[in-house]
Amino acid sequence: MKKYSKYFLAVTCIFTLALSAGSFIKADAANAPAVAPGQPVDLTYAAEKAVPAVVHIRFVQNSKTQTVDVESSPFDDFFGDFFGFGQGQGQGQGGSRKQQVQTPKREATGSGVIISSDGYIVTNNHVVNGADELTVTLNDNREFSARIIGTDPTSDLALIKINGKDLPTLPIGDSDKLKVGEWVIAVGNPFNLNSTVTAGIVSAKARSLYANGVESFIQTDAAINAGNSGGALVNTQGELVGINAMLYSQTGSYSGYGFAIPTSIMNKVVEDLKKYGTVQRAVLGITGGDVINYINAQKENGKNVDLGTNEGIYVDSLQDDGAASAAGIQKGDVITGVDGKNVTKMAELQEILAKKRPGDKITISYLHNKKKESKTVTLKNTQGNTNVVKTADLDVLGASFAPISAEKKEQLNLNYGLEVLKVGKGAFKNAGINQGLIILTANDTPLKTIDDLQDIVKKASTSKDPVITIKGIWPTGKRSYYAVQVSE
Repeated sequence: MKKYSKYFLAVTCIFTLALSAGSFIKADAANAPAVAPGQPVDLTYAAEKAVPAVVHIRFVQNSKTQTVDVESSPFDDFFGDFFGFGQGQGQGQGGSRKQQVQTPKREATGSGVIISSDGYIVTNNHVVNGADELTVTLNDNREFSARIIGTDPTSDLALIKINGKDLPTLPIGDSDKLKVGEWVIAVGNPFNLNSTVTAGIVSAKARSLYANGVESFIQTDAAINAGNSGGALVNTQGELVGINAMLYSQTGSYSGYGFAIPTSIMNKVVEDLKKYGTVQRAVLGITGGDVINYINAQKENGKNVDLGTNEGIYVDSLQDDGAASAAGIQKGDVITGVDGKNVTKMAELQEILAKKRPGDKITISYLHNKKKESKTVTLKNTQGNTNVVKTADLDVLGASFAPISAEKKEQLNLNYGLEVLKVGKGAFKNAGINQGLIILTANDTPLKTIDDLQDIVKKASTSKDPVITIKGIWPTGKRSYYAVQVSE
């Protein structure tokens, strides 16, 4: 549940569970019916093109055994010690003990869009995140198992793949050309009602909902409900222009507006996931927001400010090693344009940056003390350089691991951990970690399986600070802490 700025939204935005996809194949849209201004709009062509390319996705997360902390009582301690299974589990009154619980099996459904005839499908990250099984059903009822190629939580997009040939696809349109008031259709599987088409208009562009790290939503009044997420937003020419992602509602079901991720953002994300396995995100290195929001906030505090404009992005702070700081932009400046195009709000700036990669240059127009300035900026990645960011694997650590044995669990009074079996050339050796260490946590996350460590390495390798903090214990009982750098 996300709480939005009082200057824009007064209710909660609810993520809908659904999938969406698009097509990188430029299908012929020349047969789309031309509509004269002021004439009724025929959406049948768009529906006929879209429905075969939008799929139903079934998400399954299997039941798992997890060790959790539960409150203990003196009775737990007494009976545990009496029957010989305490082993230090009880911590006395007010303490806690470890207990294994079985999580329930989870199932959900959503939508997706086939973007290539060989089976690449675009959907939302929140539709596939944590899935053990993904089943894709086409409009003609054919079923396929799908695998995840890559995900991008920052934009809430994901790319999955099925093994198929000559699959139906949607041509990808230019979301930048969409106009407010233009008719669109939303295609998906709301409430498991497969191949549902709803219609509405584009009611706004470049909306910020403060739900994702990167967002510039297309707002539409086409009905979107649970199951539409990841589905297609299609223009009257039968072209994919957005991936339906969420709804704005006070009830949890459609009663207002739907929001879609524009293809201008989707294209870059999918291309990077296919090529690099992770998104090469270019950042300016600033924090801030819409000028009007800043002005209104100052008014509430009894202050009147004059920035020379009521539109643009107010720069509230800068990263020391960021692109904007290197170019001389300062706190209090107002960004008004990029590459000659006016920028009136943060969402528009995010959409422009979402198309760029580290190392790309852009020209920023801004006001400094209400005077117009212009600077050429070299964009950087989240780690403060222009290198390609790659998702690291366990190999970067240069070590091998195994879950701690039952004997050592008993000896050291542990419930979990990974033992370092061998250390070679790599990040562990550089950090001074040797064979025999039992790793308990990495970045404050308990390590019960090797997959746990793998997930942490992947996340850390693409973060702003690509370092893992290791907490471990030696067979002697001595505890140690290490900082392990997982990228250059």
